[in-house]
Amino acid sequence: MKKRIYTSVAIVLSLALLFVLKVYVSEYFFDAFFGIVACFAAYEMSRMLTKAGRFNFHYVAVLFPCLLLAGNLIGIHFCATSGDIYWILYTILIDLALMLLVAGGLFLWGIVFRKKTKNEISVRNLRGTSVEKFAFSKALSTLVCFVYPAFLFLFFNLINHLHQLPLEKLEGVENLPLASTFVLLVAILIPMITDTFAMLMGSLIGGKKLCPKISPGKTISGAVGGTVWCLLVCICVYLVFGCMPVFQSFLSVLPIWAFLIVVLLGSVISQASDILESVIKRRANVKDSGRILPGHGGMLDRIDSYIFIAPFVLLAFWICLL
Repeated sequence: MKKRIYTSVAIVLSLALLFVLKVYVSEYFFDAFFGIVACFAAYEMSRMLTKAGRFNFHYVAVLFPCLLLAGNLIGIHFCATSGDIYWILYTILIDLALMLLVAGGLFLWGIVFRKKTKNEISVRNLRGTSVEKFAFSKALSTLVCFVYPAFLFLFFNLINHLHQLPLEKLEGVENLPLASTFVLLVAILIPMITDTFAMLMGSLIGGKKLCPKISPGKTISGAVGGTVWCLLVCICVYLVFGCMPVFQSFLSVLPIWAFLIVVLLGSVISQASDILESVIKRRANVKDSGRILPGHGGMLDRIDSYIFIAPFVLLAFWICLL
């Protein structure tokens, strides 16, 4: 437990430092942070798939988030300079096309270098498996690593630059860069508060299990309690920031009822995202995705609740600010 607490404190302090750097130096510190986290998470996902018998191109899976990060930053640049909001959609479509293109290239690699593929089939003792079938399966598993967690998690880069997107309600907002600071803070807080209070309320109240076959430790009382406390904490955050002159201009275009809907749905999505990773770990027959974070397990264990939150928060605030 001590290790878990120390690691949690270190994570919170690191995030606090990144927010200070974002406000006073540059938002690109957060971009680098998200890119590094995505690479570590992709590494762990690749390993878990391998343990589950879903062989993949390990090094390609680990390095691919860097390519996605670069693509996202280029898309943000063109969106900001052209004033065309659809550049973000173009960026997402290019990311999707890039993932399919690379996966297709990996499939062809397996076909062209048949001898090497046959050797791997032999080493892995996959008798009766054709070269074509193995090459397709390996490329498909690598594509899974591209999408989950890298592609979905790196939507945080777009949230980090929300103030650069030409959204109608942001026109005329004072201290505009602080708009993305607030949204990014909320996106990080939702899973953090939900997970923390779900664990506390579940331990305190107990009761019926939420999904005993997938994650025996989760209870219905914990899930409900986590969402309720998430709403309460985020209401306080909204009110406290609303009292700060530098944030008042932005929060005046973001009604509290819309904010609370985003928080409520976000809390539910973060818990569903957490359960999905539990399914993957169960298939791989592992307790933790890794051991890089003492007391927490792997990087993927720590960000599992954030993977689907990132695209949801971007879409939700995009709709709110159109």
